[in-house]
Amino acid sequence: MAEASESVLTKTDECSDDECGSTESPRSVMDVLQELLLSKLRLGDSEEKPIQVLDEVNFDGVVRYMASDKCKNIIVMVGAGISTCAGIPDFRSPDSGIYANLQKYNLPNPMAIFEINYFKENPSPFFQLAKEIYPGKYKPTVCHYFLRLLYEKKKLLRLYTQNVDTLEILAGLPADKVVDAHGTFHTSHCINPACRKLYTLDWMREKIFSDEVPSCTECQDTVKPDIVFFGERLPERFFVSAEEDFPICDLLIIIGTSLSVQPFAGLVDNAPAKTPRFLINKEKVGQSMYPIVLGPGLQFDSETNYRDVMWEGLCDDGCQALADALGWGEELKKLVEDEHSRIDQERQQ
Repeated sequence: MAEASESVLTKTDECSDDECGSTESPRSVMDVLQELLLSKLRLGDSEEKPIQVLDEVNFDGVVRYMASDKCKNIIVMVGAGISTCAGIPDFRSPDSGIYANLQKYNLPNPMAIFEINYFKENPSPFFQLAKEIYPGKYKPTVCHYFLRLLYEKKKLLRLYTQNVDTLEILAGLPADKVVDAHGTFHTSHCINPACRKLYTLDWMREKIFSDEVPSCTECQDTVKPDIVFFGERLPERFFVSAEEDFPICDLLIIIGTSLSVQPFAGLVDNAPAKTPRFLINKEKVGQSMYPIVLGPGLQFDSETNYRDVMWEGLCDDGCQALADALGWGEELKKLVEDEHSRIDQERQQ
């Protein structure tokens, strides 16, 4: 928005005498900005109608489209909901969520445990929580293995995940197919800007399960897993990949997220205007209350909805239903069974 304002002001300041003396009423900066916003949100008087790709705007329409040759580049956005069936608590559930069970840490507020400034002052609560949710204790879910099937069927362009549990990688997705929007436990760094020494997952695991606050071996400052705290910028790869991926997205699938945290939530508006968007979730999300500021969001209840479809229920059930409808159901069940057996055997060794 700042860039748009500057370019408009510059153009106005540099107008020639002829332009400034025109008999037409000059447009104000606000007029131009409003026009830009309306154009961005497709709320103007354009006569162009959106292209409806789905033959029916419902579950069956999504299935038929996915099975067609037209659907080649699927982007998937996922949140904590896809990992709850693995036993990992989400953040916002009233009784079982992480934020609802932080009283024992004596925090000034529940979100402080993930605030970078509080972490620098008192890292102990975070590392106590990290011990409970650390990667290696859980197995991927039906959702995770459905994502692997999408990859194996050569349909998956990219997965954008809010999760830091690394279960997507454990399920067999290549790292280049996964964008960790909120970072990952897989690596850690010293928080000292002058040091930034890199540490491995195994090194961090040993410290956490020894009930130690990890200290840098070079400068003795605290070492933090590379997950994004409040007050930190998202990884550069998130922005670069989104800019490259979304213009060629044929289908956007959103699973198990509240779509309440920006800028991740704003990705739903990055898909091309014709691209269908399919939500698997326990409740409707992503319907923007502030469309001019945040974008129009998902449009399930709009009379002019031509591309947004929702499957309501548990994430695992939704992914299994989708796999069944695509003819992949038994393949998915066998993949889950075989992979869980393999993980159990490896952990027993």
